[in-house]
Amino acid sequence: MTLIVQIIQFVLLLGLIITALAVVVFKDLISAAIALGACSLLLSLQFYLLRAPDVAIAEAAVGAALTTAILIIAIKSTERKEGYR
Repeated sequence: MTLIVQIIQFVLLLGLIITALAVVVFKDLISAAIALGACSLLLSLQFYLLRAPDVAIAEAAVGAALTTAILIIAIKSTERKEGYR
């Protein structure tokens, strides 16, 4: 592996850690769902760099797109309780 690929993989792994922590830290559910989609997209890029393009396409389609859309639709269809903590 060349040095540039190793640097890209390190940046992707760092981004994965940051977005995974953001999912846990965010209080707003929509923000957490979007961060989860970003984490899944970074994971699909990592799979592509590891020379698994079929797994990368499946992760991008199911993890980043479909799961994020379903979560956002489910969150939007529920009622928000402002006074509840």
